[in-house]
Amino acid sequence: MKAVILTAGMGKRLGLKLPKALVEIEKGKTILDFQLNSLKDLIGMQDVLVVVGFKKNKIIKKYPSLSFVNNGKYRHTQTSASLKLALEKINEDVIWMNGDVFFEKGAILKLLACNKSACLVNKKRCSHEEIKYSLDSKGYIRGLSKQIKNLVKGEALGIFYLVKNDLEKLKKELIGVNEKEYFEKGVEAIISKGVKIAPIDVGNLYCREIDYKSDLIHVKHFVANSLNRTIKQRCQKSSLSSK
Repeated sequence: MKAVILTAGMGKRLGLKLPKALVEIEKGKTILDFQLNSLKDLIGMQDVLVVVGFKKNKIIKKYPSLSFVNNGKYRHTQTSASLKLALEKINEDVIWMNGDVFFEKGAILKLLACNKSACLVNKKRCSHEEIKYSLDSKGYIRGLSKQIKNLVKGEALGIFYLVKNDLEKLKKELIGVNEKEYFEKGVEAIISKGVKIAPIDVGNLYCREIDYKSDLIHVKHFVANSLNRTIKQRCQKSSLSSK
């Protein structure tokens, strides 16, 4: 299995003038650090492919052991173009994600445990800027876009898993997708031709795309609180073992 992380975008909404993958969640640890840490026990780092574009050398310099694909048209394209470039180099099961998603490792475990093509979702109320999803009569994904208005079930969280047979179909569809579209347009295309994409509910596990400063603040608070809980639990165990 391979993994693809899409980091080519400029992150204008966040306004920090660096690739969002390099934004620090806690001191010295970036969004990409957290993503790689969650993947490392599931996928070898030699099997991770990062799509770069905006200020690409900053990412390449910080992570020299990773493999990279350059989206030289990042200023004028969207994630469909970046994903297409990456998938040209892959011929096996693949998990891919936007480079601005923070998630707990358990979320990835839930996604892969289904053993079929799937995307990670939640069941929360969505804003107009979020990628929403709807379901068909059998509970599989029917629609994936910002424009869905009726029968919205929640947000698609930007993390997908495709088995090899479905991957080949997506490659073909992405060729015809406008490069200014999100990759979800290609996923919708294979769904319309019979591919089944299961919605995997993240449940109580934490997963959030970092589009705005408010998202970044929320994620930082989560990480800080998680660290404090871990320290407290270790102290309690140490105290009990010394008695």
